[in-house]
Parts: sequence; C-alpha cells; structure tokens
Amino acid sequence: MATGRLGVGETLGALNTALGPGDPVWFKETRARHLRARDFLAPRPALQARFGDGQVPERVVRAVVGLQGPGVAPVLRCAPTPAGLALQLQRPAVFERVLGAVAAYVAPAAPAAPGPRVLLHCPALRSAPGALRLSQLRAVLVADHLARTLRAHGESVRLVPAVRDPHMPNFLQQLRVDWPAASERAATEALRNRALAELSPAQERGALPRGVLGTVCLKELVQERGRAAGYDPNLDKCLVTEDLLSVLAELQEAARCWPGDSPPSLAAVPDANADRCMVVHVVSCEEEFQQQKVDLLWRKLDHQAPLTQKHLVCGPVKVAGAPGTLTAPEYYELRHAQVCKASAVKHGRDLAQDPAWTEVFSVLSVATIKFEMLSTAPHGQLLLALADDSISTKGTKSGTFVMYNCARLATLFEGYRHSMEQGLYPTFPPVSSLDFSLLQDEGEWLLLFNGILPFPDLLSQTAALACTAPGLHMTARTETMCKFLVQLSMDFSSYYNRIHILGAPRPHLFGQMFARLQLLRAVREVLHTGLATLGLPPLDHI
Repeated sequence: MATGRLGVGETLGALNTALGPGDPVWFKETRARHLRARDFLAPRPALQARFGDGQVPERVVRAVVGLQGPGVAPVLRCAPTPAGLALQLQRPAVFERVLGAVAAYVAPAAPAAPGPRVLLHCPALRSAPGALRLSQLRAVLVADHLARTLRAHGESVRLVPAVRDPHMPNFLQQLRVDWPAASERAATEALRNRALAELSPAQERGALPRGVLGTVCLKELVQERGRAAGYDPNLDKCLVTEDLLSVLAELQEAARCWPGDSPPSLAAVPDANADRCMVVHVVSCEEEFQQQKVDLLWRKLDHQAPLTQKHLVCGPVKVAGAPGTLTAPEYYELRHAQVCKASAVKHGRDLAQDPAWTEVFSVLSVATIKFEMLSTAPHGQLLLALADDSISTKGTKSGTFVMYNCARLATLFEGYRHSMEQGLYPTFPPVSSLDFSLLQDEGEWLLLFNGILPFPDLLSQTAALACTAPGLHMTARTETMCKFLVQLSMDFSSYYNRIHILGAPRPHLFGQMFARLQLLRAVREVLHTGLATLGLPPLDHI
C-alpha cells in the first residue's frame, strides 16, 4: 500500500499541472449533492478559456486519470460533463490511506521554510478585567487563538504584556486564555534618555503633570514612511509618559531577549537584530490610534526596533438590544447563567452547585463566548445577540453545539468500550485489517473529504501571517477554525442521527461497524485538535 499523507493542495496542484500552462482551474467540491458524482471539477468556462472550444484533449484526460506523486490522491475516473471536467477519486483507497494514518492528519502541513519569530502584543491586557470592553476581549481572544495556532505550526511566539493586574490572571484562566503573568519591570533608563533628547523645546512644554516627560513629534516619521504605509495622517505629537516608556521597554526587551538566545552584546551593531522577529499588535479599533503612536515612538527611540510591525485591528462589538456598556466579566457571567439555566431545563433540575458539572458549565460558557467572538473575521463588526437561545445545543452555529457533538462522540466510544467488556463486541482489530470499502454512505465520505483530509491545510492557513505584504495593517484568518468545527459538527450530527453505529452484536456486521468507528475516531481527533487551538478541552457529557 502507498504511504505518505494525502493532501488537497498537492492533488489540486497535480491536476492543474496536468492541464498544461495557465492559471489554476480545478477546485475541490464541498457540497453533498455535488459529491455524489464528483470530488473535483474543472468548470467549463475555464476549460473554454484554456482550450478554445472547451474540448479537453484525450491525452490530457489520460494524464489526469493516471496522476501519481507525493500527496496526490488516487483517481478513479475523469470525464466531461455539462458542468465541466469532473473527477472522482478512488474512495476506498483514500479511506484506507487516511484512516490508516490518522495522526498525520491532525498535524499542520510542514512549512516550506521556517517563519519569523512572532511577538504578539495585546495592549488590552494592561487593564483590569472590570475595565475590559467587549471589543478588547475580542482582541484578547484573537491573540490567544493566534498564539496557539502559530505554536501548533512550530513557530516561535512570545506574548506581551505580562499581565500585572492582580485579578487578570484568574479572569484569563476562567476564559482559558494562556498568557504570562508579570515578572520584573524592564529598565527604561536608555529609552528615557533617548526620549529626553527628542522632546519638543522647553518653551513648548509648559507645566507638565507628574509622570509626563513631554511631547515627541512623530509627523516627520509618518511622512518618511509614506501614506501607503497606512498610518493615520492625523498623527502628529505623542505625549511621552513614564507608563509609555515602560510599555516600550517591555516590548524592546521581549524583541531582543528571545528564550534560548545568548545575551545581547553591548556592542551589538544597530539593526543587527531588527529583522529577526515580527511584531503583531492585536488591538481593538478604539486602541488603534494610540497603538500607532507606540509603534512610531518605538521606531524613533530604538534603532534596533523590529523592522516589521503589523497591526491586527479588531472591529467593534455591538450588543443587540442592550443599553449601556457590557464589560467582559459581565458578559461571561451572563453566558454562564444562561448555560446553567439551559442545563436545568434539559435535565429537569438545577446542577449549578453539583461539583461534577462545575467544569462542564465553565467550558460551555467559554465555548459560547469564543465561538461568538471568533466566528467573524477579526476586522469586521461583530453583533452579539444575548438571548438565551444562542447557547442551545439545538442551534447549529454555536460553540455549545460543537461541544455537544464532542460529548456525543465520547459517549459513543464509551458505549463501545462498555459493550466490549461485557463480551458483546470483540476488541478493536488492527486498522490495517479493516475493509474500508464497506463505507458506502455519502455522509461517511463527507466527513472524510471535507473534515479529515483538508484539516492539515486548514491548520496551516490559520497560522499564516501576511508578514511580507506592504502596509501597516494585516489580517488573520482566525475565524476559519470556528467555522470549520461548526460545519464538521453539523456533518457528524446529520450522519450520527441517520446511522446506528453500534448495531446488533452480529459477527457479519462487525466489519462495517469497526470501519465506521475508525472513521469517527479520526473525526474525534480532528475535533479535539481544533478545539485545542481555541483553548477548549473536550467534554464527555453535557
């Protein structure tokens, strides 16, 4: 049997190469009704642009059918249809390759080259939990998810600031956000001396409040970097305070003193380390203007400041029908109360004080919040609906629904284990002995082709940072994982509601049962890996 991980990207690349020079034309099908007949399609309009009359030469079709290579899925047939050139894979062989090496599909695809070190800076974490607005909470959750996906991809990541408010660590732990606590403050003397040299003339300063050193002009630096860089044209002067110098000192130290590096030399050449890491400032839209000042002031006062500083700006968070301002802790308490209420309705009794359910309710509350905050692209406006029905397991768009299906999978495998111990089912046979040609249901192919096979590429996409793109601002696809997990849960739920996995203990049915269980093992691993990038543990009951 052939070995090596199959890949959607590798297969698409081989298919496009087989058609000859030109733009890519093939795409992967995802809809169930299309997957009944084909797995990939080269649309007719694209073929007409490539071949004139749209007729693909027979030699090209033969080349497509005979495709082979690292990561390329085996092809069963390729034929012209009214929609274009349709291709179907050898599905039993794909099932065998994928389900025989599940661990390979819950790890990101290897990067072509190591990326830069990433310093993630989330200024919202310098406040107390009670002062944290929902837009700032969104920035915190985006930064945490981004850090987890980057680390899962093997990237080196540092997080700034180390939180100093005494109540913030407990709140972040409650939210399952992994962020460092404060250590010693970084020294600011060198930056202060540099700032004093750059301050506006004394006559322009007048009487200054305590802790304020004066103002530094940033206009020249904005003009030097050019309008295309994306800085706000209204940036002019920056008020330099002791607190601001502490912020810069912490950033400076984090960028220069990377864990595992030797201590920086006092005689280091300016700019020698300036391109060794990329700084990503993850900010709410309300903080964007101030953060641009911090960015420019750092460049002005420190000639070894990282050359690449990007700003990931999270859009506003609006709350439908809610007067006033809802703080992050109030939002968490609201969702937690709704989770407890929904559970009481479902189970017919209040379980909020039951120690066995405390962790479950906490995870469900955080899952609800994270899927709400992260399912929309970070730069877009987010509208929250705070009604109780947004945390129901019956809704198909929520984090509660994903966790519910995670628990259903746990119940399924616990049911198999219990029945096996009773002697109803045999022990699980070696995966190499399973007959995956018994997986005939369209829902089974949907789970594998849309859920398991593309997962390594999805992990890589969520960790992709546009560090080489021009301009100040950047985007990140932090919404991708939430949308993927919701769709995978929907596909699993539909399949699980139709198919009875643990059937009657009849030996002639065991082959199909074990093939299905191995498929759902892979689904479970994908779900658990995806949830881990959100800081969410799997649940075994709800």
